[in-house]
Amino acid sequence: MPNPADSPASAAGEAHPRRAEHLGSALVTETRQRYATRSIGQVMAMLRTDFPDISISKIRFLEAEGLITPQRAPSGYRRYAEGDVERLRYVLAVQRDHYLPLKVIKEHLEQLDRGQAPFSVGSQSAPASGGSGSAGPIANPPATAAKQPVRLTRQELLEASGLTESALSELERIQIVATRRGTTHYGRDALTLAIAARRLAEYGIDGRHLRAFKLSADREVGLVEQVIAPYVRRAGANRDVPGDVTQLVISFHAALVRTAMERNI
Repeated sequence: MPNPADSPASAAGEAHPRRAEHLGSALVTETRQRYATRSIGQVMAMLRTDFPDISISKIRFLEAEGLITPQRAPSGYRRYAEGDVERLRYVLAVQRDHYLPLKVIKEHLEQLDRGQAPFSVGSQSAPASGGSGSAGPIANPPATAAKQPVRLTRQELLEASGLTESALSELERIQIVATRRGTTHYGRDALTLAIAARRLAEYGIDGRHLRAFKLSADREVGLVEQVIAPYVRRAGANRDVPGDVTQLVISFHAALVRTAMERNI
């Protein structure tokens, strides 16, 4: 006689509890993940008190720059762990309080990921090392993610920079901010200029002053282009002479301004 326990009905009966147990486990895991992470809207709500200018475009821009790396839920939506939120808070704070360039902030974060102390930025506390919820320093940190191109619409630029429509229009009128050549979108430099212009306006430096800065920069560029022209022709495609000189001029100019400000103020 066949054993009732070996019958198809009995096997199916055992399968149902297994399936139910598997589904229950998956549901618990998904629930834990949802409570352990936050949506982009929840992150904005947490940070808005300290950073009223925070926006979805701003957060996504910082992600594109490689400063934060949120998880992706199976649905495709971004989910932010506690480490991501701390990292984002640090980036926004040092931008606001110290006006550090994103490149420098990224270097600070990379140092933290390696378990090193970053350069001092006043009293601003740094996020825990390891980025998104990591328990400790990363022994072999992954290579820095390449910067993704910044391609902002007008509305996204307004949200990311905190400028008003009239302020952006004025910056465009005096040719401080412009779209990328041949497009209707704004790039990384446009965003940098827009943020700097908004912050400078808080200290009474308005469009008239910015226009003077631009005229001075145009004269510097004209001088540099004239001087390096023979070296550009000589180097050909073997070396990015304009790029090298641009970085040197920027560093030189920044040091001159800092030295003069320290001496005169």
